[in-house]
Amino acid sequence: MPGVNGRGARVGTILGVRVAGPGVELLPFEGPWDVVIDDAGRIADLRLPGILPPVGDTLDGDGAWLVPGLWDHHVHVVQAALAARRHPLGDVKSAHVAAEAMAGAAMDEDGRRVGTGFRDALWPDLPSLDMLDAATGDVATYLINADVHSVWLNTAAFRREGMTPVDSTGLLREEPAFEISRRLNAASAERADAAVARFAQGAAARGVVGLVDFDMGWNPEAWQRRTGGGFDTLRIEFGTYPAMLDRLIAEGWTTGDRVSDLVTVGSLKVISDGSLGTRTAACSHPYAGTHDDRGVLTVPPGELRALMTEATANGISCAIHAIGDLANSHALDAFAVTGARGSIEHAQLVSAVDVPRFARLGVTASVQPEHALDDRDMTDTLWAHQTAMPYPLRALADSGANLTLGSDAPVAALDPWAAMASAVFRTRDGREAWQPGQALPLEVALAASTHGGSEHPARIAVGEPADLVLCETDPRVAGERELRAMEVRATLVGGRITHLG
Repeated sequence: MPGVNGRGARVGTILGVRVAGPGVELLPFEGPWDVVIDDAGRIADLRLPGILPPVGDTLDGDGAWLVPGLWDHHVHVVQAALAARRHPLGDVKSAHVAAEAMAGAAMDEDGRRVGTGFRDALWPDLPSLDMLDAATGDVATYLINADVHSVWLNTAAFRREGMTPVDSTGLLREEPAFEISRRLNAASAERADAAVARFAQGAAARGVVGLVDFDMGWNPEAWQRRTGGGFDTLRIEFGTYPAMLDRLIAEGWTTGDRVSDLVTVGSLKVISDGSLGTRTAACSHPYAGTHDDRGVLTVPPGELRALMTEATANGISCAIHAIGDLANSHALDAFAVTGARGSIEHAQLVSAVDVPRFARLGVTASVQPEHALDDRDMTDTLWAHQTAMPYPLRALADSGANLTLGSDAPVAALDPWAAMASAVFRTRDGREAWQPGQALPLEVALAASTHGGSEHPARIAVGEPADLVLCETDPRVAGERELRAMEVRATLVGGRITHLG
């Protein structure tokens, strides 16, 4: 039988691979195995090599390690795709350096300078409108916080957006910041779709077969357009925000409905509090260095319950952004009262009494392990007086909660291997492990990186979708650096190659 010849080819048999992910427990030994894929894109057989002739076109596994296709369960797709063309600010160490960096940044197609990824929580100086104006002049300039919950604008940008500065800092927080992001992300369909296609191909090269998209636009129309134009790299589940919930219901969409073969309707996304980096996550105790600043509940508990009740009554699951422990408590209460199904997104600070409620209520903890290492110094400083547990991954897993891993791209880079490495080793860049007692076993982190999550993972088994990844080495024995640098030989979605290294 002929071998496959590149991206888009359909595979009938993968030859000589060793299974390393969920499903390996069903095999009498670890391999090598031939994996046969049927015309519907599902695994039809796992059998010993050389016993029967291959079926269809073949992909030579050559001893690679096979794991189920990986998912990133929290992505802002257009914003992450466009961020690749914005000025990076992740390494700047002060407001002054950030302002000077933007003075030399290139302008985008619309005549604006846009930077992304700054973290000001531990800067030695404070952002100010005067400082940014002095550096950037009359060119509209926007600096987006890494957590996307605040944006620093100069006077020219405020004038262009028809907005007035709130105070002398030039910072906008929460909903006004989100509005700026929505405007910056409102690229033409041609430009946005081209950026998304590039972004998706990069994801496939890391073994990703699917994303949960939480862009703040009207996603049914956007994904219908993309798939109609030939997008076929990833599976997509997209979210909807409260402002568009009535439209989603009026058009008859429910969670799980298919927009195309690869795209389905996801959850109602509600942002119920702020973020650690912007110091707006709703917490039970004050932030360090403040008298009584406990963050903000951006959606009051009663309103949250009403939204979740409406969504549940109309067949729509819920994904509730909750970072602080107070926000997590209110979100869990709302799940309990409404009977809603779905997830809490982030769950970065959770009280000990709330940890077991995730499993008891059937609420998935959708977490981003790279944030734990990005935020470790902020957590140790700003949340020094909190009594709840920060990034309690192991505690949630041990309680029986279903965990799903993601990046929150562009907040962190979309790379499931980096997420797994952070979850398992709790370290990066040679630093000592941070709170190593909350590290996950690799098997749990890998399962949580598949579609169903840690408790209901995708498996390599007969009848399962042939969403598969061929890895150069066995992830179960990889060290932290080796896991981050995992080489992906091939990625398949429904038996079709989306990446071939």
